[in-house]
Amino acid sequence: MESVEYKCPNCSADLKFNPATQKLDCEYCLSSFTVDEIKNICANTENSIPEEAVQMKEEFENHTQLYRCKSCGAEIMADDQQTATFCYYCHNPVILAGKMGGEFKPDKIIGFKLTKENAISSFQKWIGKRWFVPKDFKSQQQLEKLTGLYVPFWVADCNVNVDYRAVGKQLRSWTSGNYRYVETKEYRIIRNCSLLTKGIPADGETKIDDLLMEAIEPYDYKELKDFSMSYLSGFYADKYDVDKAQVFPRIRVRSDQACKNFVKSTITGYSSVSPSVEQYNIMNTNWSYMMLPVWFMTYKYNDKMYEFAINGQTGKLAGTPPLSKGRLAAVCGAVGAAVAAAIILFGGALF
Repeated sequence: MESVEYKCPNCSADLKFNPATQKLDCEYCLSSFTVDEIKNICANTENSIPEEAVQMKEEFENHTQLYRCKSCGAEIMADDQQTATFCYYCHNPVILAGKMGGEFKPDKIIGFKLTKENAISSFQKWIGKRWFVPKDFKSQQQLEKLTGLYVPFWVADCNVNVDYRAVGKQLRSWTSGNYRYVETKEYRIIRNCSLLTKGIPADGETKIDDLLMEAIEPYDYKELKDFSMSYLSGFYADKYDVDKAQVFPRIRVRSDQACKNFVKSTITGYSSVSPSVEQYNIMNTNWSYMMLPVWFMTYKYNDKMYEFAINGQTGKLAGTPPLSKGRLAAVCGAVGAAVAAAIILFGGALF
C-alpha cells in the first residue's frame, strides 16, 4: 500500500499527525492544520514545474560562479564574467568554489538604482554628522570597501484565518441633583474572517544582521522584475543559507502584528476593549525568493565588526558607527579646558 505524505503549506516540511489534538503539526514552523484544511489546500496546489523554469535554472547553473571565504566561511556568488577578489564581510581573499546549483536561482529581482558614487555621497553626509568616529573610518580607502550586493530575501504572502472575540464597554456619566450616575453598556465584538498579508520580507543570510536589513526597508515591489543574470553584472550576490522553515517564525511575527493592527483599526467607539480570544492562524504561505539591492560595508574596530547598509533602490541608510574613545576624550578635554579658562577669566574680573 502506498503511503501518503503531506507537506506544510507554509514551509514545505513534513507534517505529522498529532493524536492528542487530531491535527497535522509541523515541527519546524509550528503550524497546525486539521485534516480537512490540508486536503483543501493540497487540492488547490499545482506541483508541476513549467519547462521554462527548468531551462532558466539550467542557465543559472551554467553562468553563476560560487566563491568561498576561507576566513569567515561566507559564500558569494557572481556571474561568470565577474572575478570576486575579496570577501565583503571580513575583506580577506576568496577562492573559486565552483558553479551554483539551480535551486538557488531567484524568482524576482530589483535592480540597483543608486550608483556607487550616490551611495558614497549619502554615506559621507550621514557620517559627517558624527564627530567621535575613528579618523580612518571616513578615509577614501574605507569608502572603497562599499560593495554593491544583492541580498537574498524570502518574501511571503500569508493567508490568515482570524478569530477575534472581545467585550467592548461604553461608559456614560451624568449628574442629577446631588447624585452622579454612570451607565455601562457591554457589547460583544467578533471578527471572524480571512486576511492576506502580502510581501513580508525576511533576509536569508545569517552573516547580515536581520535588524539592519529591516531598518532599510521598505522596497518598492512595483519595480520587481523576473530574475535575469544580466542584473548581476558588476555586482555580487549572497547565496542564501537560511531556508523558508527557518525564517518563517520571523514572518509569522510580522504577519500577526499586521493582522492585529488591522483588526484593532476596525474597532472604534468603545471606552475599553477586553479580548477573550485572539488567534491569527496562517493557513497557507506563498513564497518568492528575491534578490534585493544593498550597498554594504563592514568596518573592524577594536576586534568588533560594524555593518552599514544602504537600500540600493531608495537610498535609506542604517548602521551603528564605532565610537573612538580617544577622539571623545580629546574633545571633552578641550571643552573642559575652555570652561576652566572661562571661569578663571571671568572669575578674576569679579574681584
